[in-house]
Amino acid sequence: MSGGDRLRIALLTYRGHPEVGGQGVYVRYLSRALLEAGHDVEVFSGPPYPELDPGVRLNRVPSLDLYRPADPFRRPRRDEFGGAIDVLEYALMCTGGFPEPLTFSLRAPRVLATRGRFDIVHDNQCLGYGLLAMARRTPVIATVHHPIVVDRDIALAGAGSRRERVRLRRWYGFVRMQARVARRLPRLVAVSARGRRDVAAAFGVPEGRVRVVPNGVDTELFRPLRGHRRSPHRVIAVASSDMPTKGLDVLIEAIAKLGTERPVELVLVGAGGTGERVRAAVRRFGVGRSVTATGRVDVLDMVELYASAAVAVVPSLYEGFSLPALEAMSCGVPLVATRAGAIPQLAGDGAAVLVPPGDAGALAAALGMLLDDPVRRAALGRAGRDRVVRRFSWAVAAHAALDVYREVVRRC
Repeated sequence: MSGGDRLRIALLTYRGHPEVGGQGVYVRYLSRALLEAGHDVEVFSGPPYPELDPGVRLNRVPSLDLYRPADPFRRPRRDEFGGAIDVLEYALMCTGGFPEPLTFSLRAPRVLATRGRFDIVHDNQCLGYGLLAMARRTPVIATVHHPIVVDRDIALAGAGSRRERVRLRRWYGFVRMQARVARRLPRLVAVSARGRRDVAAAFGVPEGRVRVVPNGVDTELFRPLRGHRRSPHRVIAVASSDMPTKGLDVLIEAIAKLGTERPVELVLVGAGGTGERVRAAVRRFGVGRSVTATGRVDVLDMVELYASAAVAVVPSLYEGFSLPALEAMSCGVPLVATRAGAIPQLAGDGAAVLVPPGDAGALAAALGMLLDDPVRRAALGRAGRDRVVRRFSWAVAAHAALDVYREVVRRC
């Protein structure tokens, strides 16, 4: 262990920018909290690259960046190919696979080797074969926010044709790699107790090898805003994608049911709100006038949107964690959410109204009940804020992560 109890930590993420989902949020805030706890932290990321705090070094791991938001599934120029890994990445994309976890893990050891020796390598849901090469020199652990096999199975269940099922199996082919790598690492990290059980079952590892390190929320940034008037009819949902697990089509159906009884406005924040699945549901249920999709917004605009809403909703069919649930609670917005995955653990102690996942009628009833009850809304908002501040700060997350690091370093 370097410098007594001071650890030198390499934090890996195959995609790093917060606009592409929770991975970038996780890397930025965990690295900041580890730095504030007195440790040396360097981030190794593929594009799109993360936004990091001063004092946290970013080591870029360039790729062909085939899924950049402005040009997804792009065709690179010939002079962009620099070796066999680039060829592999492009070939896998062209044949319907998702190559980023594998190819990032193959490139990262080369960049890591230029930065000297680390005490621990902490992977963020990549679980590519290249981690096994790193593990020969340095202890490696991996966070699994939720096992992607869950997304695959839900997507397959909703597939409408054999061709679609073949396409989905090809796209999710990397989950086999992730299971093989997971079984060979000394410790995995789940972000909730439910996630721990699901990770162990999905990867075929004993629960004793999985530690729980909860995600956190920046409670100074996500906070109630004074002087903002909440629209009495506005419901807000935040989703980074419109994958089936997010349940956004169920939410659209619930809004359609609710709209037959009362005025209601749904604001969808994030890339998920502009996805084809959502647009199709809006057309199917005829709620175009009741639904506004903002697309991606910066975090300050997101906090203001939370401040304008009467109720927040997380309609997911599964969540290994749920940053949108905690961010809404931290902003003091009363929350309706499903009993999906880890959400009941996050929103326990009466801090949210919970309904069965996939039940549009129950979701509509819960939203309508809260929209009609300002006293209940105020009480839920206070309870949610209090729960997040006490149990889900990034300092708490960093302390739990450090316990895992020290355990693994001692054993190795």
